[in-house]
Amino acid sequence: MKDIKAHIVATVGPASEHREVLKMMIEHGLDIVRLNFSWGDLDERVKQIALIRELAAEVGKHIPILIDLPGPRVNYEEGHGYDNTVLKVITEEDKGYVKFGVEQGIEYFALSFVGGAHDVVELRELIASLSGNQKIIAKIERKVAVDNLDEILSVTDAVMIARGDLGNEVPLPEIPFVQEGIIKKCNAAGKPVITATEMLLSMAEKSRPTRAEVTDVAMAVMQGTDAVMLSEETARGKYPAEAVLMMESIIIESEKHRNPEKVVLQF
Repeated sequence: MKDIKAHIVATVGPASEHREVLKMMIEHGLDIVRLNFSWGDLDERVKQIALIRELAAEVGKHIPILIDLPGPRVNYEEGHGYDNTVLKVITEEDKGYVKFGVEQGIEYFALSFVGGAHDVVELRELIASLSGNQKIIAKIERKVAVDNLDEILSVTDAVMIARGDLGNEVPLPEIPFVQEGIIKKCNAAGKPVITATEMLLSMAEKSRPTRAEVTDVAMAVMQGTDAVMLSEETARGKYPAEAVLMMESIIIESEKHRNPEKVVLQF
């Protein structure tokens, strides 16, 4: 891993769970694996985790594994959103996944639909009750989380800017500026921040991204993000390894122009 390179988080799914593809992704610059627990079953996850660790060992690289907890989500025909009829963001299903993740020794849990510091504290207490020491990534995808960012930063280990659901609560033209504000606060607090959602989405179907997507990734790096994330591009897309390689090349070019005082925080 290059000392100055922003990290690449990539979601492993049906398109990338095969040995040859995943090894190529790791060789192309994959730093952290995300497992989206909104889909799939635990037997599949055990196999994926074992393969990730085996391939990481083969190339002599530590690849942290991140379990993204689904939380109280509601699925719609055109996507999904937050079930605002619930009182807690950690569901009974999530608790089972946390137990599984602790048993598997994964490194991170991403907590969906965080509203305030109390949600992060509740997850930390759950992890501790299971004798785990996993770190927590608070997903900022509700307006209330943006409003409560300072208190969330005081208790979380890292932040993910989940722009998909955030775009359902914040007007779309404001998203770039909300993103910039979150990154600045995370940088000031010394907490790693991941920028996520639709970064190279066209590569789910095509071997090259759009110019707008390249600019989006570059701007996130220039704003000071510590990581950029691939979701559908690598989970179900046609070009998972190529998407990682493209992300790597954009990061390398962007960091030639970034503020030299910016230090990429380690995950």
